[in-house]
Amino acid sequence: MTNPRDRVVDATLSLAARRDFGDVSLTDIAHEAGLSLADLRDLFPSKGAILGGFSRRIDRKVLDAVADHPSTDAARDRLYDVLRRRLEALEPYRDALASIARWASRDPLMRTALNRETVNSMRFMLEAADIDCDGPVGALKLQGLAFAWDRVLDAWFKGDFTDGLSALDTEIARGERYVEHAEELSRMTKPLRDLASRLFDMGGLRSRQTADDDFPHPHA
Repeated sequence: MTNPRDRVVDATLSLAARRDFGDVSLTDIAHEAGLSLADLRDLFPSKGAILGGFSRRIDRKVLDAVADHPSTDAARDRLYDVLRRRLEALEPYRDALASIARWASRDPLMRTALNRETVNSMRFMLEAADIDCDGPVGALKLQGLAFAWDRVLDAWFKGDFTDGLSALDTEIARGERYVEHAEELSRMTKPLRDLASRLFDMGGLRSRQTADDDFPHPHA
């Protein structure tokens, strides 16, 4: 028997493919999944959480596939391969995801929440491609890749799988130039950041010393 969480995710995607996702209620989802509303509440607290569950399902599918086929190609090619696999995994849900994207475009809070999910997924996609995503430059890579992925999906929604792949190739090339500039800027500003960090630490030490002077030990 299908796992109840999977049933909820499948029901949600099925409804989104048939209707405007903004009109789909949690009650609708529970009914489609064959669950009570109380059971649904135990599994997911919101529609956004259900979409997060779907995103993690896709993450696992891609990560399992990449683990089975490790690559020694250049970083650009590794990332393209990982994200191509992700787009392939999403292909059966294209209509549903297009409906969800239209709904999110009308709701700034949901758009922000879905961006967080995308950034989290992109973190694992970069790791799967063996590309560093730590530190300030890593944060820029993650958010930049999340924005790029949104543009890839938009091309996919408007066209087909081939259009999505073409957009992916363009976005990765653009991202390479962006990351090169970011890494160069990071190297140039590292001495200033190190100096600021030392000054901050010294300021904190002086603040603690002043506090000790203002409030001497009662037995001093």
